[in-house]
Amino acid sequence: MKKFGALLCMVIVIFSMAACGNIQAQTPADQAESPLEEGKPLSDLSEKSENADVQSEAMDSTETKAEGMQPDTISNEAENMTESAADTGDGETVPETEMSETAGTEADIPNGAEGDVMNMKVQVGDAVFSAALEENEAAASFVEMMRENPVSIQMSDYSGFEKVGSLGTSLPASNSQTTTHAGDIVLYNGNQIVIFYGPNSWSYTRLGHVDDLTGWEEALGSGDLTVTFSLE
Repeated sequence: MKKFGALLCMVIVIFSMAACGNIQAQTPADQAESPLEEGKPLSDLSEKSENADVQSEAMDSTETKAEGMQPDTISNEAENMTESAADTGDGETVPETEMSETAGTEADIPNGAEGDVMNMKVQVGDAVFSAALEENEAAASFVEMMRENPVSIQMSDYSGFEKVGSLGTSLPASNSQTTTHAGDIVLYNGNQIVIFYGPNSWSYTRLGHVDDLTGWEEALGSGDLTVTFSLE
């Protein structure tokens, strides 16, 4: 009995070892034969692998660009956005330099400077009067003459209401029918200066007007005289 029992134990041990060896031998083989998911074709897995590679490359490219952006590049992009914000309503961009120059020009003009009127002195003997000049080409040309030197004209009395004398040169006339009054200074026939101490109506180009007529008619008198025109 003892021999039979020992023999039975050995048989059991042998079968157990054989069974374990079979399992261990099959397990790697089974694992090697099923690396793929059950029912999944090889082409599907290949496409998944390629897609994963593309996504990985895109992420690497994005990270590389983000890491490669320098602070100067970011600053330039911000400046470009600021310049775009300065567009006018019709879509045209106004450069910052031009905007600065325009603002500076407007700020340099004092209030009322555009409305300033240039005056000239009218000297008759010892009396000096101030006349406001007109804004036209004839008056501007007369001013240029006075800038060089005072203009003295020998003038004669005419009809008891004006003094007239030759300028010696012609000015750009813009004649129109005009009713004159005491203190008016006009250009007649393009080359003669007329000053009035009474009313008249004719075709003249206005040059200026004496506002303060105190002593005006007395200074002009009734005879010939020399009148000097100069800038104040």
